Amino acid sequence: MTPLIELAGIRKRYPGGEQDVEVLHGIDLRIDAGEFVAIMGSSGSGKSTLMHILGCLDRASDGQYRFAGRDVSELDHQELAWLRREMFGFVFQSYHLIGTASAWENVALPAIYAGLSREERRERARHLLTDLGLGERLDHRPNQLSGGQQQRVSIARALMNGGRVILADEPTGALDSASGEAVMAQLQSLADQGHTVIVITHDAEVAAHADRVVELHDGDILSDTRRRPSRATPEAAPETLSPPRESALPEFGEVAEAVVMALRSLRANWLRTLLTLLGIVIGVGAVVVMLAIGQGAKEDVVARIGDMGTDLLVIRPDRGQRRVSDGVIATLVPADAEALREVPNVRLAVPEISGSVTARSQGRDITTSVKAVSSDYPALRDWQAVNGIFFSQQDQDRYAPVAVIGQTVRENLFGDADPLGQFVLLDSIPFQVIGVMGEQGATNWGDDQDDVVFVPLSTGTLRLFGQNYLRSITLAVNDVENIDATEQAAVELLTQRHGTEDVRVFNMASLLDMVSDTQNTLTMLLGSIAAISLLVGGIGVMNIMLVSVTERIHEIGIRMATGARQRNILQQFLTEAVVVSALGGLIGVALGVAVGLLLRLIGLPILFSAPVAVAAFLCAAVIGLVFGFAPALKAARLNPVEALSNE
Repeated sequence: MTPLIELAGIRKRYPGGEQDVEVLHGIDLRIDAGEFVAIMGSSGSGKSTLMHILGCLDRASDGQYRFAGRDVSELDHQELAWLRREMFGFVFQSYHLIGTASAWENVALPAIYAGLSREERRERARHLLTDLGLGERLDHRPNQLSGGQQQRVSIARALMNGGRVILADEPTGALDSASGEAVMAQLQSLADQGHTVIVITHDAEVAAHADRVVELHDGDILSDTRRRPSRATPEAAPETLSPPRESALPEFGEVAEAVVMALRSLRANWLRTLLTLLGIVIGVGAVVVMLAIGQGAKEDVVARIGDMGTDLLVIRPDRGQRRVSDGVIATLVPADAEALREVPNVRLAVPEISGSVTARSQGRDITTSVKAVSSDYPALRDWQAVNGIFFSQQDQDRYAPVAVIGQTVRENLFGDADPLGQFVLLDSIPFQVIGVMGEQGATNWGDDQDDVVFVPLSTGTLRLFGQNYLRSITLAVNDVENIDATEQAAVELLTQRHGTEDVRVFNMASLLDMVSDTQNTLTMLLGSIAAISLLVGGIGVMNIMLVSVTERIHEIGIRMATGARQRNILQQFLTEAVVVSALGGLIGVALGVAVGLLLRLIGLPILFSAPVAVAAFLCAAVIGLVFGFAPALKAARLNPVEALSNE
């Protein structure tokens, strides 16, 4: 028959300073399927090392180990995990149960990595535990079970995926005599059912239950005694081992199970989880709030500039030109405005002279500003009279002494009286009030736009200002897309008329773009500052995950012994990092929105953006993925034997 297990010249050495320490010295051993074998020896004889090699938890330094005809040294990590999962079941002296999991969850652990659904795992675990007398203890945790009960849970776990080979390492070492006898009776029953049972022990009474006793001494086989006839039959001979090729990518069920295990682990260490969340919450919340503040400020400024008109070109005299009285620069004249109306794409050309005057009426006098403009001014600024009318081109042509006043002037001079038809003295020159402008409010820099009196340009130049030079000409264009070309054409026209380039042009569309770009830069600066705190939170995640891996090395060893692949371990810890970061991201987004709403209540311009919130959450998850990878990889690369020995 092809032996189930065949060892030839197996040696095992461990680094020992200047010279390696050899624990096994060329072991030759054959075990057939269905045998009940006890490997007995005193402490230090190498029996546990031999069991680790038999169970594919460790590799031999030299020699050949064939399982079901296949050389184990040819198997990679994934295939060895399959072998531990599908062929072996381990029963340890110290039980090696996961303390945060219930009895049935500990039993079902190997089936997780075999791909069984949660319902199937629970039902099989219930059946196994019931058969072992623990049907009433399914939901008890290890610290709620006696030593004998924990060992029976360990046996049930060994049988979860079939347990073709049961490897029991000192299964009665931590039990009282009655519990020990019960455990050995169960192992005897498994042997009777056809399982290959290998017991590692130092106790001759335990070894007496086996059909065959192999005694080790100082790394060599001292004797190999058969006490009862072999149970092996030709029918029990194994088929040649052929582990299936598995995908390196996780299946959906594995991911879902990893999330469940991650939540359980995070709940078990809730205080540490809370502290880890704090860094991510602050980082994500800061990003959401900072970008909302920046975006709100940008929209507020853009809206204010938009109110002024983004289709405008404001032409002013160059400050370096000749000046006349009152500091007026002798450059622009009303005829320039008439000429600019003929420039293609120009819809309106409104000349303006402004200054400060003393206004008197009804026995009251105030200091206000006066603007001498053309009749197109209301259309230019989208600012209409709410009482009366604005003066017309006819009033302009006949130098009419009429005025249209702002709301502030009306309140200060006339109070509740009707100002229409009344006269107001502007620097002792009488003007009849024919209209009152609608309320406009303050400018971005705090000036009261309603504290103004409008008069026809012709009347103002002749009777108020005594000169014909303009302070500005404002052009409104039809097509904002071509505003730059219109600006160039206007400058060329005025240069031709004046014989020199003596004006400056303020392009409101360009100003809007410039302010928008500036605000975007400031927003990015705010976001970058906030992102630093998110980065610090990611470093905290990595630190906590490294601590978690260090604390749970023993658990990792248990999972590997029950068949977890390297990718399963990597996936589990990576999932924990992503889950804690994503949870922190959700809380951070909610916190950021709450803080933003509070800031909005106190008057700050806040504008939330769904893409920003989603991006902040995704960044948190990605940070968990990036910063959790190194700790997860460290966990996945642990040696199963070293991990199991770490209590």
